[in-house]
Amino acid sequence: MTTTIDVLVRREGTEGLSTAAYADELADRLPNHVVRRADTPQAERKLAADARVITGNGIDDTLLNAAAELELFACTFAGTDHVPTGELAERGVAVTNAGGIHAPGIAEQALGNILVFNRRLHEGWRRQGNREWRHFQSDELAEKTITIVGLGSIGTALADRLGGFGVETVGIRYTPEKGGPTDEVLGFDEEDVHDALSRTDYLVLACPLTDATRHLVDAEALATLEPESVVVNAARGGLVDTDALVSALRTESIRGAALDVTDPEPLPEDHPLWTLENALITPHTGGHTPKHWERLADIVAGNVRRLDDGDDEFANRVA
Repeated sequence: MTTTIDVLVRREGTEGLSTAAYADELADRLPNHVVRRADTPQAERKLAADARVITGNGIDDTLLNAAAELELFACTFAGTDHVPTGELAERGVAVTNAGGIHAPGIAEQALGNILVFNRRLHEGWRRQGNREWRHFQSDELAEKTITIVGLGSIGTALADRLGGFGVETVGIRYTPEKGGPTDEVLGFDEEDVHDALSRTDYLVLACPLTDATRHLVDAEALATLEPESVVVNAARGGLVDTDALVSALRTESIRGAALDVTDPEPLPEDHPLWTLENALITPHTGGHTPKHWERLADIVAGNVRRLDDGDDEFANRVA
């Protein structure tokens, strides 16, 4: 006799977090469902045979071929480029992602980087390292213009957090007619983008990487930014032409850049970005949060209930 498994949680964790806690969160939210976590490859294949939902970082052909009852794959990443969505679609399997759960952390890190550059804290840290007690000039954030490219969950969370700073905010999105949480909303056409860049103090990238946005910040965009501008990339490395950015930083065509993502990624040890004093680099940690599994479990548990009801309008559905 087989037992239908409502949710199979794969064993591989993410961001230093074990999926054991994820399985517990799902079980708490789905007390009338069978939730199992596999701790070996063999267990994953065995349990997959009777699983309606599988959730994990990815899914390979071996596991997919074993999952005869699969109806939904819930990716634990926001990005699903590595997921065989086409093959899953052919099998009638829906795919969802973890979009939105990282927004608070990414927004707060972007805000932190803005404040670091505005108060020139990185210069203070450099002088501390050299044991130099020398004053330096800082600035105030009020009345600065902050342009946010992408008004999804991350851009919205950042705009909310900027509310008390007295700044002007410009949002750029594909559908500007929808408006948004910023003081002004523009579209992605070249004229609008360069109009925004020409009056931007801090440019925050919070949009997906697509054919339309790849190298959005290129040599032309960097030339439009004023020399006091700072680029904050909180989204994907490919949004920025790295060579053009290095050149702009070296010549001080812009004041600085804070990069949580790079192209290439990981950034090679000999890459010039490491040695530039006006570049702040973190290793794609903006989304790290102890609430990762809680927020993802809310999404996945809700989708399991929709599956029970025959509703395929899944939250975070990407395929």
